[in-house]
Amino acid sequence: MAPHTLRSRSGGALRAKMPEWLLVSAAVLAAMPAAAQSLGETALAPPAANETGRLSPAITDPQTTGAVSGADLTPALDEDFNRLNRREETIDGLRARPDPYGDEATGIRIGTFVLKPALSEAINHERQKTGGSSQSRSFLETGLKGTLTSDWSRHQLSVTGEGVLQHNVSGEGEEEPRADLEAELRLDLSDETIARLRAGYSFEREDTNDPNAIASAETQSGVNSYRVGAAAERDFGIIRGSLGIDFERHTYGDVRLDDGTTLSMEDRDRNLATLTAQLGYELSPALIPFLEASVGKSVYDRRRDMAGFERSYQSYAGRGGFEVDFGEKLNGELAVGYETYRFDDERLGDLRGLSVDGRINWSPQRGTDVLLGFLTYLDPSTAAGEAGSIDYELTNVVTHRLRSDLVARLSNSVTLRNFPAGAAASDETTWRTGAGLTYDMSRYLALTGDVSYERTNRDSGPSSETARVGLGLTLRR
Repeated sequence: MAPHTLRSRSGGALRAKMPEWLLVSAAVLAAMPAAAQSLGETALAPPAANETGRLSPAITDPQTTGAVSGADLTPALDEDFNRLNRREETIDGLRARPDPYGDEATGIRIGTFVLKPALSEAINHERQKTGGSSQSRSFLETGLKGTLTSDWSRHQLSVTGEGVLQHNVSGEGEEEPRADLEAELRLDLSDETIARLRAGYSFEREDTNDPNAIASAETQSGVNSYRVGAAAERDFGIIRGSLGIDFERHTYGDVRLDDGTTLSMEDRDRNLATLTAQLGYELSPALIPFLEASVGKSVYDRRRDMAGFERSYQSYAGRGGFEVDFGEKLNGELAVGYETYRFDDERLGDLRGLSVDGRINWSPQRGTDVLLGFLTYLDPSTAAGEAGSIDYELTNVVTHRLRSDLVARLSNSVTLRNFPAGAAASDETTWRTGAGLTYDMSRYLALTGDVSYERTNRDSGPSSETARVGLGLTLRR
C-alpha cells in the first residue's frame, strides 16, 4: 500500500516536515509512562480537601463515586472519556429506535404505591343450547381491573381487583356480573421469618349448569364470599415450616323464579374456618418436598336446611408433594392427598376422595408460556339426602408472543364432577376451550378478540353447550 501523504490546511504536502513530526511524536510517547505513573500515584493518594476542609464534590458525589467525574476533566479529556463510555453501536450502524410496544404501561404513582388500572369494553354474542331448546343474546361487557403495589424497602402490600358488568342489548339470557378483590400484606419480620395477612371478597352469579342451581329460575342466586387469613413462614436451615389460619363466609341471595316470585337461599349461608400446617425439606434450592395437613369446621347459619338436614361439617385433609424452581423456564408445585367432609347429619354420609392439586409454569422458549393446573375441591349439595360432589379440574393455558405487539392465547380445561355411589344426581364432565388475540396499538390501548366453547355431558339428562365470540378494547395505564 502506498504511504499516505499528509497535507496542510492549504493543501500543501508535508513530506518535507516529516522528520520534525516524528521527533515530536517520539517525545510525546516517551513522556507517557511518566505521566501514567504520576496519575496512578494521584489515584492512590488520599482525597484532597478543599478550602473548607471538606472533600471535593467530584469525590463525594454519590453519582460519581468510584469513577472520574466529567466535570473535573479538561474539554479534550472529557471528549475522550465520553468516547470510551459510549453505548454499543448497532451492527448496521443505524440508530436504534425504542420499541413503543415492548414495555407495559408504567402505572400511576400514588405516594409509595404504584397503581396499574385497566378499563375494557367489549361486545359479545353468546348462544346457549340445552337439549332441544336454545337461546342467544348479544351483550356489552364492561370490565375494570387493576393492581396496587407498595414500593417499600421492607414489607409489601399488594391489592388486586377486578369487576365485570354485563348488559344485554338483544336476545334472551341471564346477565353474569362478577367481582373479585384480594389484598395481602407481607411482613418481613427477619431474614428467616415472614408473616402474611390476607383479606378478600368476591361475587358471582351461580351458574345455571351448577347442580345446586334452581331449574325454574329466571335469575340464579348471587353468591358473596368474604375471606380473611393469616400465616407465618420460617426457615430452619434446610427445614421450612408454615402455619396459617383462614376464615370464610359465604352468603346466597334470593332466586327469582319464572313466575315472578322469589325463593330465599338463606339456609345455605355458612362460615368456614381452616387451620393449615406445612413442613418442607430443601433437598436443593430447586427441589423441596413437603407434607401438609389441614383441619376445618363449617357452621351453617341455620342448623337445618329447608329439607330438614343438618349441613354443618368438619373437614380433614392431608397431602404430600414437592416444589420445583428452575427459574423462569420451569417452576411450580404438585401434591397428592386425601380430603373428607364429615356432616353432622348421619343420613348424609361422608363426602371424601383423592385430591390432586398443583400448578406448573413452563417456558419452552422466549415469548411462549405454558401453564398446567390441577385442582380438587369438595362441593356440598343442597338437594335433599345428597352430601355433594368431589370435583377435579385440569386446566391448560398457552400464551405466545407472535410479535412485539401481538399475543395469542389458547386455553383448555376439563372438569369432572363425581357424586358418591347411590346419589340421585348424575356425574358430569364439562369441557371448555378458547382462543384469543391481543394487539397492542400503543402502550396504553389494546384491541382484543376472543372465541370460546363449553359443553357439559351428563350420565343422565340432557347435555348443554355454550358458544361465545367477542371483540373489545382495553385502556390501561
